Amino acid sequence: MCGICGELRFDGAPVDTAALAAMRDRIAHRGPDHADAYVALRREAGFGFRRLKIIDLSAVANQPMPNEDGSIHVVFNGEIYNYLELRADLVGRGHQFRSKSDTETIVHLYEEYGADCIERLDGMFALGIWDEPKGRLILARDRAGKKPLFYQADPKRVLFASEMKAFLGHPSFAAEIDRDAVAPYFLYGYVPGPRTWYRGVRQVEPGGMVTFDRSGSITSRRYWTLTFPEEKDVKPVPPAEATARVRELVVAAVKRRLMSDVPLGAFLSGGVDSTVVVGVMRSLGVSPLKTFCIGFEGDAAFDETAPARRTAERFETEHTEFLVKPSAIDLLDTLIWHHDGAFGDSSAIPTYMVAKLTREHVKVALTGDGGDEVFAGYLRFRAAAMADQVPALLRDLTGSVLRSIPPGANERHWRSRAARFGRAMTLPLHERVTRWNSYFDADLEELVGVRSIDRLQHLRGVIDGMTGRSTLSQLLLANFSSYLPDDLLVKADRCTMANSLEARSPFLDRALIEYVATLPDSYKLEGARTKAILRDAFTDLIPAEIDQRPKTGFGVPLDAWFRGELREPARDLLLSSNARYRDFISPDVVRRTLTRHDSGAANEGQRLWALITFERWLQLLPTFLRGTLPAVPA
Repeated sequence: MCGICGELRFDGAPVDTAALAAMRDRIAHRGPDHADAYVALRREAGFGFRRLKIIDLSAVANQPMPNEDGSIHVVFNGEIYNYLELRADLVGRGHQFRSKSDTETIVHLYEEYGADCIERLDGMFALGIWDEPKGRLILARDRAGKKPLFYQADPKRVLFASEMKAFLGHPSFAAEIDRDAVAPYFLYGYVPGPRTWYRGVRQVEPGGMVTFDRSGSITSRRYWTLTFPEEKDVKPVPPAEATARVRELVVAAVKRRLMSDVPLGAFLSGGVDSTVVVGVMRSLGVSPLKTFCIGFEGDAAFDETAPARRTAERFETEHTEFLVKPSAIDLLDTLIWHHDGAFGDSSAIPTYMVAKLTREHVKVALTGDGGDEVFAGYLRFRAAAMADQVPALLRDLTGSVLRSIPPGANERHWRSRAARFGRAMTLPLHERVTRWNSYFDADLEELVGVRSIDRLQHLRGVIDGMTGRSTLSQLLLANFSSYLPDDLLVKADRCTMANSLEARSPFLDRALIEYVATLPDSYKLEGARTKAILRDAFTDLIPAEIDQRPKTGFGVPLDAWFRGELREPARDLLLSSNARYRDFISPDVVRRTLTRHDSGAANEGQRLWALITFERWLQLLPTFLRGTLPAVPA
């Protein structure tokens, strides 16, 4: 796991080696073990690299990594889980290896297959390949989007990096906020890719590659997309066969992710996914097995430490847990820095803290990320299916009744969920789900001062591929294409790499994803039972307490925090006459949001967090441009 960056000049000017080093060292947290750089013979291209040593700890595995004659160079962030198989094939074709790293496999694979080599890689990765003879730079990203990769091109040059903060170290980069990103942020809580917070900065899309040549021409293509069969084409599979295959694929995915030359452990919550991962790790003989959990002091609705502790006892792990208090908001500046801007998902707080705790003990951690996305674990999937079953004539009446229910004590209370369900149940499928997940919706246009906003903008690229698919398949595809890469995986990558910790996600294994996508809906969502086939496949590992426990998710008790210890700090920040957000959004809507929350008329904790994060980012941006990092709380 590493940090990568680079530059290719189109104008004949040489790469600025000092700027390259400055870019590289802005992302030192991604690779504290080694730093290096490469500049091409003609000085038209250069790579910067920071290494976190995981596989082959020797110096011969350092990057940028060349082939034998130096005509090809690679920088790579991630892990290639099938590299041993690829290596064996390449050795059979006459290639010679000097290291045991997966990076060198990419070098020789490119020599053998050119740009098509990317399709042969199975793992999590973001990489850059410089082909000196062809004057070609290739950027590519893994299928799910686990590893980030950004680029910014103009007529003179292109810059690329693992994180956008690297660009702030280059003198030619002008950090201009993209105002068109403001509305999507306040709708979703994140800026949907390939757009970013900065004008002109784009993401290489998941499953995609972008190629630049020395003349400045740019081409891009998707080498992989997740597909679901049309509803009429879904083939029946005997339950025993499907269950056995799911178990086989999950076990294989976990086993592949145990590959490491440094100690590893696992995140453990009170849910099914992390329980399965830890149980499989134990069955595969991992010992000692270290597990880590985060809880919330004073709010049982958001505290998973007790069930996680009992699971740890069952599997005899070396378990460590930590309680989060409202003072966790002290992490705000740090989270903004590592996310390269405002990021509305408040569960970044516990994610960062559990990563920090974990890094004190191990260098690699397996997670349950992706289980909900692959096996239909979210409550909104079930809610969407239920709404479709309500006759159209009854939807208005049912929605009206549910909307009249007063809010519960927090967003997870059944009354809060029922009211949210009622507010959108009469809308078409994707608008309905977007409304359920939105931060600001009915007042979004007023908030950002725009007359009309396309609320399905983040799905326009995949909606055409949903024709003929079942309701659940459409939801899974939409979620896989938006929330997963733009929120969940962003949070996981930034919070773990901020602490120089590598996170691995067995449930996002390619073979597993592709197989489960072909299964009938009932194997994923069976009435009120979510992730049905995963539960059936691991009945021996999932305790009854965990199997029957209601879905909670990895959230934060913001509603209570903003009515308690954080009430005044929030008001001071958001009601200031000098607040910088006033140049972008309506202070009247902000004030109303605070008032509704204070009065108990609504639970606005998530909205307030999104507003506070946005305001604080605007305040910090001039400091970030000078290269000053925020202080990290002890």
